Amino acid sequence: MNVEQALNLRHSARAFLPQIPDKSLVKQLLEQSAKAASGGNLQPWRVIALSGAPLRELINKAKASEACPQQGMSYPSPLFEPYRSRRFENGEMLYQALRIDREDKAARMVQWRKNGEFFGAPVGIFIAVHQRMGYAQWIDLGIYLQSLMLLACENGLATCAQGYWRDHNALLVKALELPADYQIAFGIALGFEDKSAAVNQWRATRTDFAEWGELRGF
Repeated sequence: MNVEQALNLRHSARAFLPQIPDKSLVKQLLEQSAKAASGGNLQPWRVIALSGAPLRELINKAKASEACPQQGMSYPSPLFEPYRSRRFENGEMLYQALRIDREDKAARMVQWRKNGEFFGAPVGIFIAVHQRMGYAQWIDLGIYLQSLMLLACENGLATCAQGYWRDHNALLVKALELPADYQIAFGIALGFEDKSAAVNQWRATRTDFAEWGELRGF
């Protein structure tokens, strides 16, 4: 599989099989992803992968915590066009695949809270960063994330990047025994995709190049 194929195949999986990937493979993916470019070679990421009992324990702690993750906290408020329409379409397609009506807020919340279970993935990965790091270093985290997702795809695994876990930052910093001056940037669900699940049958659309790109001087 080449990079183009991995880019075309990668998507956010929201249902996983219980089979746990080999520990050696997970370590390999995390290490290879650290070849990602970073400004000044700071390599600002701190990565912790959990599975088995440690993962179940952390999920249970998050469920029992007083934190109440809020949908949409990863986006500007109010979200403006054309981004509002893109997000709206994405949400509609997701819930249509699940056959959840727009008015069924209870069912939507049940689906949303599956974030807190990594959508059933057997591996949960947390990426943390020092609080003093700025905008440029968060870009580096994104490059690491994309590298990890593409490598996972190449190796037959699926992923889902989750901003959800930022709302549990205080709990996670303590539970993961991170230094107090670190913060959670995002979580990543990793495992073998349940290809029979309806939620994994749809694919998000992409806007045309003409909407956001230009070629000059060619």
